[in-house]
Amino acid sequence: MRNPDIVLSNLISKSKDKNYVFDRLYRNLYNVEFYLKAYSQLHAKPGNMTKGTDNRTIDGFSIARINSLIDSLKNETYQPKPSKRVYIPKANGKKRPLGIPSFDDKLVQEVVRMILEAIYEGSFHESSHGFRPKRSCHTALDKVRKTFTGVRWFIEGDIESFFDNIDHHVLINIIKKRISDQKFLRLLWKFLRAGFVDEWKFHKTYSGTPQGGIISPLLSNIYLNKLDEYIKQYASKFRQGIKRTVNKEYKKSAHLVYWHRKKLKLVWETLSDEEKKDGIKTYKQLKRKLLEVNYNEPMDSSYKRIQYVRYADDFVIGVIGSKEDCLKIKEDLTVFLKESLYLNLSQDKTLITHSANKARFLGYDITVSRSSHKSTDKTGALARTQNMRCKLYMPEEKWINKLKEYKALKITKNGQWKATHRNYLINNDELEIISIFNAEILGIYNYYKLALNSYRLNSFYYFMKYSFLRTLGAKYRISVAKVFSKIGRNGRIGITYETIKGTRIRYFYDGGFKRARRIGYSEMDSQPYTIKYHGRTSLIERLQANQCEMCRETTESLEVHHVRKLKDLKGKTVWEQKMMARRRKTMVLCVRCHRKLHLGKLD
Repeated sequence: MRNPDIVLSNLISKSKDKNYVFDRLYRNLYNVEFYLKAYSQLHAKPGNMTKGTDNRTIDGFSIARINSLIDSLKNETYQPKPSKRVYIPKANGKKRPLGIPSFDDKLVQEVVRMILEAIYEGSFHESSHGFRPKRSCHTALDKVRKTFTGVRWFIEGDIESFFDNIDHHVLINIIKKRISDQKFLRLLWKFLRAGFVDEWKFHKTYSGTPQGGIISPLLSNIYLNKLDEYIKQYASKFRQGIKRTVNKEYKKSAHLVYWHRKKLKLVWETLSDEEKKDGIKTYKQLKRKLLEVNYNEPMDSSYKRIQYVRYADDFVIGVIGSKEDCLKIKEDLTVFLKESLYLNLSQDKTLITHSANKARFLGYDITVSRSSHKSTDKTGALARTQNMRCKLYMPEEKWINKLKEYKALKITKNGQWKATHRNYLINNDELEIISIFNAEILGIYNYYKLALNSYRLNSFYYFMKYSFLRTLGAKYRISVAKVFSKIGRNGRIGITYETIKGTRIRYFYDGGFKRARRIGYSEMDSQPYTIKYHGRTSLIERLQANQCEMCRETTESLEVHHVRKLKDLKGKTVWEQKMMARRRKTMVLCVRCHRKLHLGKLD
């Protein structure tokens, strides 16, 4: 069987030819190696232990299970199960629908996703950052920060219920331009029309991507790539002027500075010390006045530009132009989305905001500064280096709402804020409690570390720290002072615990909230995506070793036992002790041992 990495690399190579149409893709779904690669990428996710509508999970995965899937794909009897719909709470108190597909469907979708990604990734636009390799919310925000310099207006794009309203016929027609394999296209149709089960009732899907499906994000990018192409062409037509007109007032002030300096040079040797001081003082005053004036004409109608960044269905457009231009752009976008993609641009939520004010994008506030702050530029000259630069800020309500969500804050009758203990954590052990607090603090910091005001998380930290101390105080029914004396270590807070290698200390996070000037990996926006060759995971090697890890019997009929979390194991049986000792959430067993395990008879 062909190595899937080689197959994917060949697809990537061919995808560089925009006119190349792919055929004979479906045969890759007969390759067991593709499913083993997909399994190695999926197996560690805890969600795989949640049952789908077929009442099965990842537990019991085997080569036989793969072969059964391949047989059904060969004769095209394979039919994806409808996803099970559940609802998860949103930050605004409402609930978001989430689909849970069966694991077998996830496995097939992961293989399909790898093939589609190899074909399409190289053709996606630089403006797109959602659900792509080596891209994230941070790369999108960083792009805004770097490219929105000087914009006068923001257009905050909002597409109404995008993921539920993707038109299946439009999507398949887009894909047909690059893929002609009819079997592969029929499989995509099956995923799109699989439906979902809500409250034990089946619902057909006539639009939208598969609920919770692995291929859904990629299909949405393929769909919205048409929007990216449209805006790129629109920006090219909208573009006007080579450079901005120089401000007349700036020219006048610069002229005065130049002639005063030249005059001083000519008569410098003849001047007295007092006259020299006066001359320098006047020169500095003229220079300060010059730096207070914009170099470019602020309302230059002959210079126009559009900048655009998209993350999934959330996008923002920066416009150098007039408000009338923005209204026209919004109107044209509405028509394009409606007529070409059958989508509705929300007229109420698609806001046009002056760049001196704050617009919201991916949870950050973005604005363009009008700063008179002066510092030396790259040439060493004094300049207004921060004027018209795009800035990112963390909205104040984000960390406040997090405190309320975690129930770490209470507001007294007279309006005072107080850190409070978290009742629902009291029954956890100390190590779990400190780990939860650390994860929550680092979670919000890691997301908002690009913000200029990330230091404001010190206030969030204060409440979280005292909430932690009060939670331990409530757990042991002692005061905060006694808690601190118990776990305080040279000014730091830490919990001691025992490991095989001895005593360890887990400290309460105290690393500060410094702004990150750069994102984690500098190559993410500059280097092309390529498939990297890699070795098999140990799990795949164990599965193909044909030996049960309990009874050591040699057999090809092996199944993988999965647990959601290692900490769920009690260590009372031999198989639990083995998994805990190896720190593995999986164990490869023969069918007989796996059956005995679930009957509680394996020891």
